[in-house]
Amino acid sequence: MSKFSKKQILNILYWSGFVAIAVYFAYSKGWIFTNFDSITPKQAYLLLQNDNNVTLLDVRTPEEFAQEHIEGATLIPVQVLSERLAKLQGVKEKQIIVYCHSGNRSAVASRILVKKGFVPLNVKGGITQWKAQGLQVTH
Repeated sequence: MSKFSKKQILNILYWSGFVAIAVYFAYSKGWIFTNFDSITPKQAYLLLQNDNNVTLLDVRTPEEFAQEHIEGATLIPVQVLSERLAKLQGVKEKQIIVYCHSGNRSAVASRILVKKGFVPLNVKGGITQWKAQGLQVTH
């Protein structure tokens, strides 16, 4: 039976840690292990313009929302989303476009919404990508 050297063990630990971090990052962005769809900011914009059966949800902080937000958005910070789902009553049958700053918190929020029977659409890249694609925000 061969034994691993200390260097081999450290290499295995290093690469295991690297893979774990990569998987965690992809999970937090909503790229893997999702039970919701993600859409681009342009797709979200078109849905908002052309479909009355869509709700827009901002899951950032009140301070971020006050600084800038997408017009027509409802603010429910992700930290209190589970407790404030009643604010979304009547929209369970609608699609909910969910955004945050960069896409991490909206992925967390989308997972919460799916568990509660909602149909979320996570905006890839959040409001940062929304603005980068030339779409307007309200100040």
